Amino acid sequence: MTAPQPPREPGLLLRLAAPLQSWGERSHFTEERDTAAFPTKSGVLGLLSCAFGRHRGEANDDLRRLGLTVRIDRPGYVLRDLHTVGGGLAVEDTVRTAKGGTRAAKASTVYGHRLYLADATFICALTCQDDALLGRCADALTTPRWPLYLGRRSCPPEGPVLLGHSPDVLGSLLRLPLPGQAPVPAVTLLADRPLGWLPRHPEDPDDGTRPSSEVQDEPVDTSPHRRAFRIRQLYRGSWHPPEHLYTSALGAAYLKALAAHLHGATAPSPNSPEAAQ
Repeated sequence: MTAPQPPREPGLLLRLAAPLQSWGERSHFTEERDTAAFPTKSGVLGLLSCAFGRHRGEANDDLRRLGLTVRIDRPGYVLRDLHTVGGGLAVEDTVRTAKGGTRAAKASTVYGHRLYLADATFICALTCQDDALLGRCADALTTPRWPLYLGRRSCPPEGPVLLGHSPDVLGSLLRLPLPGQAPVPAVTLLADRPLGWLPRHPEDPDDGTRPSSEVQDEPVDTSPHRRAFRIRQLYRGSWHPPEHLYTSALGAAYLKALAAHLHGATAPSPNSPEAAQ
């Protein structure tokens, strides 16, 4: 019996890794800012918008055409941080109220919690049949107009975000080396389309062909005071990588192994200098 193969589609491979990252899912200017356990679509498109230098509320209809598949290489763990704003300042200099007024002296300090993912690593595949759009996105990520961050401005990536531009990005996603040593529990993949092309394992509880949940992270309006998001279905699949994909290393050693793999496995952006040679 022939093993299933991922659909052959062009796309970009992104590596989202940092000491801290945070992908807000539900909170909006509340005392506790949450984080999803994986990069949200609104967060990834926000990162691309930042690379293009687009302001909040600026049209992103082109980016909304991108499909998103996330490979969770390292889930990390949730870190809670206490934030205080406005303490020790004169009343007129403290945080304004929602109506634009000043706060009373005894309420001048605002407390809140911020949740982060610590020590997490994700590989994202962005798919689209418009190769010109993918090329523009690749160029923007290579030379971003504004500094990139993973969910919040306090979370810069630990290195280059763009891994490459591939004509078979989902196949490339299953060929990228993984950090660590086999055997490990199954690697989780999340996507906005069915994952029936993943190789099956007898212990897998689901084949990824049916939605496992819903997330409200499809951006509709990103204006600062009119943010709106559409619900999208989320497909979850389990993948048991072959042992040869594990590098048995972390940190710089893994990055060297990843770079060595990409040197021969992933095509450069069609607009890049390498492609012109």
